[in-house]
Amino acid sequence: MAQTYYFLVASDHFLQGHQTQEVLEERTRHYLAQGKAIDFWWVRSPAFLDAPQLADIRRRCPSPAAAVVSTDGQFVLWLKHRLQYVLMGQFEAPSAAIPDPLAAHTAAR
Repeated sequence: MAQTYYFLVASDHFLQGHQTQEVLEERTRHYLAQGKAIDFWWVRSPAFLDAPQLADIRRRCPSPAAAVVSTDGQFVLWLKHRLQYVLMGQFEAPSAAIPDPLAAHTAAR
C-alpha cells in the first residue's frame, strides 16, 4: 500500500550549512524519549527526484541535492519555515515511478 511522503530538498551544501543535521538529531532524541518511531530521514542525492511528476522540482534544485523525507507533513512544513530557502513537495510510494522513497543515487549528479 502506498504511503504519502513529504520532503524538503535543496543543495546538499545548503542543507548541511543550515544545521539540518542538528535539528534532526534533536528530533530523534525527542522521539526516542517519547517512544515514538522515527518518521523522517536524511537522503543525499535522492532518487525520487527522477520521477516524472517531480521534474519541475528537480530542475529548480541545485546539484548535488539532499532531502529530508518524512511521513509527517506538519514536521516538513515546520522545517521549511525554519530553513526558508528550500523546495517542498510530496509523493506517493512505493509506485512505478518511485519504488523506494529513500533510495539515493550512488554517485552525486
